[in-house]
This record gives sequence, structure tokens and C-alpha cells, in this order.
Amino acid sequence: MTNSTFPGLDAYLDSEGGPVERALERAVVTLEQCEAPLEPEVLGAIRHGVMGGGKRLRPILFASAYEACGGEAKEASYDLAASLEMIHAYSLMHDDLPCMDDAALRRGRATTHRVHGEEVTIRAGAALIPAAALQALDASGRLGCERVQCLILVRTLMAAAGAGGMVGGQWMDLLGEGLALGTEDLDALHRMKTGALLTASLEMGALAADADKDTRDALRMYGQATGLAFQIADDVLDATASPETLGKNPSDADLDKSTYVALYGLEEARRRARDQVDIAVSALNVAGIDSPALLALSRYVVERSK
Repeated sequence: MTNSTFPGLDAYLDSEGGPVERALERAVVTLEQCEAPLEPEVLGAIRHGVMGGGKRLRPILFASAYEACGGEAKEASYDLAASLEMIHAYSLMHDDLPCMDDAALRRGRATTHRVHGEEVTIRAGAALIPAAALQALDASGRLGCERVQCLILVRTLMAAAGAGGMVGGQWMDLLGEGLALGTEDLDALHRMKTGALLTASLEMGALAADADKDTRDALRMYGQATGLAFQIADDVLDATASPETLGKNPSDADLDKSTYVALYGLEEARRRARDQVDIAVSALNVAGIDSPALLALSRYVVERSK
């Protein structure tokens, strides 16, 4: 995709959002129709958590990286992208539980456990983890990836989701409540909790397109910087936006969490987010990756209003 054909960010998000939603619907229907189905109440919680809207940033980043590396958009590529959103959905379902953030609102509606119950939501979230791995394995095979390539894609997804990535970051987040974390600890926490899965989106897009190592390394750097910018912007929004705008209740202050706003103040936090975007853009430029979509998405994470 060249600058002359890029339709603008809003149009791009709309054009990519449709195939992502259809891929997620296929994934949920597969779970609903499998030979050994989950209980109806668990399936209902899965549908609530996965199909509840949202930015769909991770699968769109995957699609953008995949196409920037020469991949051809097709149904299987969006099915592979959907595996990332399945993990993200599980993380939000568990994040919102009473034992974690105890959130009542997500994306402008009641959280999954408020509708389906805490026990059912725990089981539904847990079921999405192996479902996402199987989704990635099946989709990458249908995309034409070699067997080893398929396994590397699944391993990348699971590593980003696990103790060395998102789950580890969630645990650090819980341990950090009531503590005044410094820059190093706060960066480490969010590189795991938010950044790991977001970075995996870029890595998996590059891997699926069989990109060379230099390109993969550049997209990994882009992903790490964009992930940190996203989290800093999240902290700013939590401190400044209304529940109506966010679609959820700001909770960082209530949970006594360390945030970039608390550490630096609003203006310095905003500046640091912009600095991370500059790092992300520089990584693309140095590697010669011409992707107006990725450039626009990196700016979007700090300019968004929710």
C-alpha cells in the first residue's frame, strides 16, 4: 500500500474492521459447533466477551504488518489475526473480575461477569486460551505457511499471552497496587501487560508474510514503542475522560495504581507518549518499511479519545 492509495485512518479502520469482525464471528461459531461443545452459559459468555466491539487494534495491526511485508489479504489471514483478539478478549474478561479490577462497565455495556456470572466468566476466559492457539494453528495452515512457520506463530502468540508477557504483566499490576512504582518498573509492567500482545501482532504479521529478520526486528521495535505509547495514552484518558467517552469507569485512582500521569503529570505523560510514537516511526523508516497504515496507527494510539 502506497501513500497515494491510503484512504485515511478512519476509512482504513472501517475497511479492516469488517473482515476482523467476520473472522471473530467464525471463530465463535466454531466453538459453538464443535463436537464436544462447551456449556451454553460458557458459550454465551464467550460471545459476550469476544463480540462486544472495541478498537480491534491488535488484529488490524497484524493485517497492516502482514500486508506491509507483502502478504495478500484473504479470509485465512483475518482468521489468524482473530487469534490475537481472542486472547485480548480473554484478558479483558479476567481483568474486569472482582478479584482483579472489579469493573462493571466495558465498551459501554455491562462487563461479562456482571451478565453471566463470575464462575462462568472465568471458565469462558480460560477456554479462549487454547481456542486461540488452535485458531492460529488452523488459520496459518490455511494461509499456506510451512509447518514450522505455523508452530512459530502459535508459540509467538502463546509467549505473548503467558507469564513472560500479558499474564505476567497482570500479576505485576496487582502486586503494584498501593505502591509508587518508578519509571523502570512501570515500563516493565506495561511492556508485558499491554505491549507483549500488541508487539506479537506485528511479529506474527511479519512471520506470516515470511519477512526477513531485519524487517521482523523493525516491526518488533515498532510494536514495543507503540504498545508503551498506547498505555501512556490509556493512563491519560483514565485521568481525563468521562465514563461515557471511555465506555468504562476510570479506575486507576480507585485501585491505587501507579500510572504515568501520577508519575509525571499530564503534559509530561503526553510528551512521553509522543516520544514513543517517534521511536516507532523511526523503526519503520530505518528499515525502509513503507506503510502509511502503520504510520497512521502509531499516531492514532496517542490521539484517540477512548
